[in-house]
Amino acid sequence: MRVKLEHLCRSFDGVEVLHDISFDEEVASLAIIGPSGGGKSTLLRIIGGLLAPTSGSMEIDGDPIEFDEAALRNYRTTLGFVFQDGGLFHHLDALENVALPLRTVHHLSEDEAQSRSLELLERLGLADSLKKRPAQLSGGQKQRVAIARALAVRPRLLLLDEPTSALDPEFTTEVLDVVRDLKDEGTRFIIVTHEMGFARHACDKVAFLYDGRLLEHGDAARIFDQPQTAELKRFLSRLLEWSI
Repeated sequence: MRVKLEHLCRSFDGVEVLHDISFDEEVASLAIIGPSGGGKSTLLRIIGGLLAPTSGSMEIDGDPIEFDEAALRNYRTTLGFVFQDGGLFHHLDALENVALPLRTVHHLSEDEAQSRSLELLERLGLADSLKKRPAQLSGGQKQRVAIARALAVRPRLLLLDEPTSALDPEFTTEVLDVVRDLKDEGTRFIIVTHEMGFARHACDKVAFLYDGRLLEHGDAARIFDQPQTAELKRFLSRLLEWSI
């Protein structure tokens, strides 16, 4: 999938949080990295049609994305989203969390929605948790339910916004293993992450945002082995300082 961004800017209350973002890459698996507050989640939300830029343009596979709400609503139905907290409905069990959007948004029949949801939850190792509500699931299980819900719509692109940020290390590994397996099966995704090992070894491309600016992007190996900017060199050295 070709993702092309041209001179994207985004301001909130007169404060610019994204400045002149331009990017043109074939995306199979892209990690967006950088310090907190650098605009990573804002950029992901623009790519996902959840937020319109203040200025600039975007194309997906050569098709311009219009930023009026009707066009964005249609565009969003082609994507899958996984957020930091999973965004599950707390009063519904795992199976219904996946099936409900399929019925109400994508107009699948009851049987189709149930079958598709069951297939995905079993595939993600949740066959014994179908009737559990989010409060009864571990952090890793909740994020796997959220991933199943995102995949249920057969998205052209999966977008993940720091899906492991609130998880213990064990559950972080559990969720990242799932995303890696999805990549191996052909799922295309963009992930905002602070997990540098995953960005380096499981993603083909990496984009580095710093203070609202896209300072570097390209092949993951090049970004980590040959950083070009002082900001990226400093960012990586700080992360590696306490590595085992």
